[in-house]
Amino acid sequence: MLKGVMFWVLGVAVLLGGAWAVCPDAQCVLIDSDRVGLGLAHALRAVWLDRLMSWVTWLGSLRLLLPLAGLAAWFLLRDGRRREAGFVMLALLGSAALGHLAKFWVARPRPDLFPVGLAMPETWSYPSSHAMQATAVACALFLVARRRGAAWAVPLGIAVLLVGVSRIYLQLHFPSDVIAGTLAAALWVGGLHALVFGERSPAPR
Repeated sequence: MLKGVMFWVLGVAVLLGGAWAVCPDAQCVLIDSDRVGLGLAHALRAVWLDRLMSWVTWLGSLRLLLPLAGLAAWFLLRDGRRREAGFVMLALLGSAALGHLAKFWVARPRPDLFPVGLAMPETWSYPSSHAMQATAVACALFLVARRRGAAWAVPLGIAVLLVGVSRIYLQLHFPSDVIAGTLAAALWVGGLHALVFGERSPAPR
């Protein structure tokens, strides 16, 4: 239990530290790394990349991830793995809730330096919910994959990376939004895993 709490404390610390860096004294500022990152993304803009990233970015949407997590949970339940099924769903729903709570608390405006690749969401910018949700599902699926986890690591990691890059490329998020969201979600899932399964992963069947 202590290990899980430590993961969660670190996750909250990441969000708090990132919020302090980008919105000191409740006044959000444009930090140099975000300016450079958005500028580089804008310099790469091309019609084919716009189309690709507009598709890729939906890999982090709850509209896709919620049914995906539900399907994974159903297969786990069918195999008698109830704790794993609940873990996958809590990983996604918890990360989504944490991300939206942080958005309302920090209230960082979206980027406005360059033209946007999609319709700008009406929610706040920090942290990136898409990055958090994609990371949470990827980490949860990796942790319940057991012996097949190594084979899933590369495609799941690539999916998370592409979602994060797409949010920056489309000018929907600052790089710091994506980095903070990814780290916080990974720590959330790590803490949840420790609490649900104890100090050890479930033994292979």
